[in-house]
Amino acid sequence: MQMFTPTQKPDAGTAPATPKPSNGSSDRGKAGGVLSSGVSIKGSVKFGGELIIDGEVEGSIDSSGRLTVGKNGRINGEIRTGSVTIYGTVDGNITAVERCELHSGCTLRGDIEAPRLVVDEDATFLGSAKISTRPKPQQ
Repeated sequence: MQMFTPTQKPDAGTAPATPKPSNGSSDRGKAGGVLSSGVSIKGSVKFGGELIIDGEVEGSIDSSGRLTVGKNGRINGEIRTGSVTIYGTVDGNITAVERCELHSGCTLRGDIEAPRLVVDEDATFLGSAKISTRPKPQQ
């Protein structure tokens, strides 16, 4: 099992999504990262700010930040995060503290618990949704 922080590069195919200013502003600790298409991880993924996954992850994803699953992204495991936006495929349950968005063309096979849920017209969602103001706390 290998864990990466948004500032580490798991291999040459991974690069930060957008360079953040290093002027000591309030963006410190919010740097984003990208798991590129063609990259695969087995194990737990933990991050603090923002992560875009366009590759494959088999295992759990835990964060208080924002997760985006790109069109080529495939997740097989539980997701517990601040917010999640899905364009690709997720097989597993999602717990989001803020919101969950399922965009056109995505597939989710699993249950959702979030205070806000957005589902586009051409999204595939096979599971149940619990829309509550207080999702389960992250562990």
